[in-house]
Amino acid sequence: MPSTNTTSPSTVAAAAARARRRRLPAVLMRAGTSRGLFLHRHHLPEDVNEWGPVLVAAMGSRMGDPRQLEGVGGATSTTSKVAVVSPSSREGVDVEYTFVQVTVGAEVVDLTGNCGNMASGVAAFALDEGLLSPQDGTLRVVSVYNTNTDVLLEETIAVDPETGLFDPEGDYRISGVKRSGSLVKVKFVSPGGSMTGQTFPTGQRQQILEITEGPAAPYSVRATLVDVSNPFVFVDAETMPSAYTDAAGGPDSEDARTIIEAIRQHASVLFGFATTTAAASLQRGTPKISLLSSSDDADIKVFSYSMGKVHPSFQLTGAVCLGAATCLEGTVAADLLDKEKSLPPTPPLSSLSSSPKSETVIDLAESKTVAGAMVSEAVGENAAARKITIQHRSGTLDVEVDIAPNGDEAAGVTVYRTARRIFEGVIYA
Repeated sequence: MPSTNTTSPSTVAAAAARARRRRLPAVLMRAGTSRGLFLHRHHLPEDVNEWGPVLVAAMGSRMGDPRQLEGVGGATSTTSKVAVVSPSSREGVDVEYTFVQVTVGAEVVDLTGNCGNMASGVAAFALDEGLLSPQDGTLRVVSVYNTNTDVLLEETIAVDPETGLFDPEGDYRISGVKRSGSLVKVKFVSPGGSMTGQTFPTGQRQQILEITEGPAAPYSVRATLVDVSNPFVFVDAETMPSAYTDAAGGPDSEDARTIIEAIRQHASVLFGFATTTAAASLQRGTPKISLLSSSDDADIKVFSYSMGKVHPSFQLTGAVCLGAATCLEGTVAADLLDKEKSLPPTPPLSSLSSSPKSETVIDLAESKTVAGAMVSEAVGENAAARKITIQHRSGTLDVEVDIAPNGDEAAGVTVYRTARRIFEGVIYA
C-alpha cells in the first residue's frame, strides 16, 4: 500500500533550516511619519549588546545591503527603526521602551538617541499587546519611559470601547501621511538635558562654529547646540558656506552632505560625545543637525538631515527640541522667529479630554506618584504654554511648549501624531 506521507525531502530540509534560524515575533507599525518594528523586550537577548545582529538581520541590513531586501526595512532611515517595549518596574510608569536605529546599508545599530515618531506608537502597542491593565473609557493616558534618554512621556490614545484596544480611526491628519487617524497626544515631560544633563551643554545659547577641516574649509556658521529630548545642532541657514548653497545637485548632493557632516562632527565634540571629529564620524545618529530659516507661512522653517541624508520631513524629537529652542531667548531659533508673530497660549484639545490641562496634570500627580511628581514639578503653577508651528519639507507641524516660570527651561513639550498597526507575525532573522 503506498505511503500517505507526501512531504518531500526538500520540504523537510526547508523546515529544518527555518527551525535553526531565530524566529522573532514582531509588529510592524506606522508611528507618526516613521515605520518600524515594535518588539517585546523578552523576545530579544537579555544582553542589549547582543541585539545588533538580530535587528540588523530583521531589517535586512546584513552584509551591508542598502536595499534591505532580506528584511522588513524600507531602505530609508525613517523606515529602519525598532522600538523594544516592556512593562516598567519604575514607580508610576506603565511601560518603557528602547529605541534602536538600524543603519541602512551597514551592519550598525545606534541606541544613543530617541525617536519621537516611534514613541507615538508605544502606548498603542502596549495596549494591544496586553501590557496595560484593562480600563473603561474611550481615552487612555499612558506613562512611558524612554531608556535611551531617560525622558518621561505622557501619551494619550483613543480606545475602542467594544474591544478595549487602540482605535486608529479618526479625522486627524499629519503632514507626510496620506491617511487620517485618531489623535495621539505625546507630551515630553521635562525633556531638557536628555543625554547631557543640560539644555545648553556648552553653556551658550548660540555660538560661532569654526570649521577648519573638510570641503570649503575654513568657514564659520552660527548655531545653537541644544539638548531637549534629543541633542540637536540648529544652524542659521543664512550662514552656511557658499559651497553648500551652490552645490551641484542641491542639499542632498554628496558635496552638500559632506559639509553638513563636517559641521555635525565638530558640534559632536563640543557636546562632549566624541573627543575628535574622526570619532564623531562613527556615531552618526547623535547629535542630529538641521538648518533653520525664517518663514512667511509658519513660525520657523527647518531643513533636516538624518544619518547623513536629507530627512523627508522633520524628526519629531527635533520638533520637540526646536519648539523649546524657539521659546527660549537668545537661541538661533528665537532670533529667526518673526518678532511680530504672537505665541498665544494653546487651549487643550476638546477631542482629548473634557478636563482643562491643569486638571489633567493634577489627576496624573494623584494617581502616579513618581511620574506625577515629575509633571507637577516640571510644569509648575505658572508655566506658560506657547504654540509653535514648524514648516518642514512635507508640510507643517504644531508643537505646544510649556516654559518653566524661570524662563530657562522647557517644562514640557507636546506634539500630535497618528499611528497604525500594519502587520503582526514572525520574522526569520
